[in-house]
Amino acid sequence: MDSKRNLSLRQLTDLSFGFFGVQIAYALQSANISRIFATLGADPHDLSYFWILPPLMGMVVQPLIGSLSDRTWTRMGRRIPYLVFGAAVAVVVLCLLPNSGSLGLTVGTSMMFGLLMLMLLDTSINMAMQPFKMLVGDMVTERQKTKAYSIQSLLCNAGSLVGFLFPFFLALIGVAKTAAPGVIPPTVVYAFYTGAAILVLCVIYTMVRVKEMPPAEYREFHHISDTAEAAEEKSFGLQSITGLFRNAPSTFWTVGLVQFFCWAAFLYMWSFMTGAVAENGWGATDTSSAEYQDAGNWVGVLYAVQAVGSIIWATFIPRFKNIKVAYVTSLLIGAAGFISLYFVHDPNVMMVSLLLVGPAWAAMLAIPFTLLTNSLEGTPSMGTYLGLFNCTICLPQIVAAALGGWVMTLIGGSQPGMMLVAGGLLICGALAVRFIKK
Repeated sequence: MDSKRNLSLRQLTDLSFGFFGVQIAYALQSANISRIFATLGADPHDLSYFWILPPLMGMVVQPLIGSLSDRTWTRMGRRIPYLVFGAAVAVVVLCLLPNSGSLGLTVGTSMMFGLLMLMLLDTSINMAMQPFKMLVGDMVTERQKTKAYSIQSLLCNAGSLVGFLFPFFLALIGVAKTAAPGVIPPTVVYAFYTGAAILVLCVIYTMVRVKEMPPAEYREFHHISDTAEAAEEKSFGLQSITGLFRNAPSTFWTVGLVQFFCWAAFLYMWSFMTGAVAENGWGATDTSSAEYQDAGNWVGVLYAVQAVGSIIWATFIPRFKNIKVAYVTSLLIGAAGFISLYFVHDPNVMMVSLLLVGPAWAAMLAIPFTLLTNSLEGTPSMGTYLGLFNCTICLPQIVAAALGGWVMTLIGGSQPGMMLVAGGLLICGALAVRFIKK
């Protein structure tokens, strides 16, 4: 059965193509949230706190979507209905969030509205993103999974590339890059609108091109007995979730340890990169100044360079004979990129630093899911486990966000210094790879 189910390159690409649109939305969020709240009037020491909500919603939503979709069989499939609903909500919120400062509200009310929109955006993105990870676990043989998740990583980074560059490109063609104090610049607003439109097209493509397996074929493909599936149906609920944690393979926990350090590092990048680039490259601290907004647009370019590095590196990951060696190498290269940012003051040279960060991001998107799904073969709870595994992505971000202001104070209030912290965390992640047993 496995040999008959090997998919062509086109089929593997179709499985993850919609991730391109979802990742554009995620890239717009990642590159602009700190910029948006700083423009609304947030203190730099408080920026990381705004990043608590997104992973917190991910911890709730993704396990729920995984568990529910494991038990869903419709004419559209089992994962795609959740993708469609999540994307629909994301499109609405993408159009509302960048207008938080344009509704005539007070500063405090604008921030509360922005927080509500951020919560809804990340909830909907998580709902739309998780099905793509599950589709690969559902429909791809063990032999092809590294390739499939690498393709997903490539499309993910291609979407990031587009999302990151939107504000910079719009500024180049003459769209205003500054606005009144407390108002989000038009370059950011129109970038969010364009991302929403592309997301709609990508979801439509996925609905047309991807046909999920019917229940009987799925059970045969994954060697799941009727008895096992019936037992899983009966155990649905909190007790079942607790049991899955208790019986999780060791890979779940050891890869989760690596994830903890990696995602904490990237949370600090997303939180403090705009301030670090503005301070090191432009000497700017006034969030309403043209220099600060130039730095904000340049951050999008730097993230795009990171995405290019990730795309290139994603093609090399499957060539490593030992996946753990690929993991360690990728994280150490990324650590070097983060650390170098502290010392660089030329905005153009910063591109080299972000190019080095790319391999770490490529590995984080592909390798953990390859290791985990291969260890879960034969279980009817694949989607639930993938949802629970999202806790290893969300929890470190919550911890890092909660401690961000304290850590920043500890190192002297330096936003560039937070890039050193991010590099140190990636080194810890590379050291933790040794605990993973395939």
